[in-house]
Amino acid sequence: MRKKYVVELTGEEREFLEGIVNKGKAAARKIKHANVFLKADSGKHGPAWTDARIAEAFDVNVRTVERMRKRLVEHGLDDALVRVKGPCGPRRKLDGEGEAMLCAIACAKPPEGRVRWSVRLLADRLVELEVVESIGRETVRTTLKKMKLNPG
Repeated sequence: MRKKYVVELTGEEREFLEGIVNKGKAAARKIKHANVFLKADSGKHGPAWTDARIAEAFDVNVRTVERMRKRLVEHGLDDALVRVKGPCGPRRKLDGEGEAMLCAIACAKPPEGRVRWSVRLLADRLVELEVVESIGRETVRTTLKKMKLNPG
């Protein structure tokens, strides 16, 4: 099968990667990536190893090698060697305004026929008022606990 992302390193890029590998003063991940790029090089000075051979030699998955080549071709050498940090944790359902609205609802009079607010009622009310599109009871409970509110 023909590779979609073909790695062809310039002389300067090869020297740079060989410097990283030979010095051994970089992070282990960076050295491993440099080794993979050097072996995947299909240019006139590269060995052009197959992905399977690279994966076996450096103890990574074949799919990982494919993703590394793709990132190198699409984003360049500098971005391919640097670790990409994802977003820190999941996105919060309730921002400051949502928490304020939850607090206001929890402190208000409960619905007709109820003595107090339940966590489920609060969650349903937030959706009803279109504060959020959907919200789980656990999110409401932990938010109330964080604000030191007790619906009961």
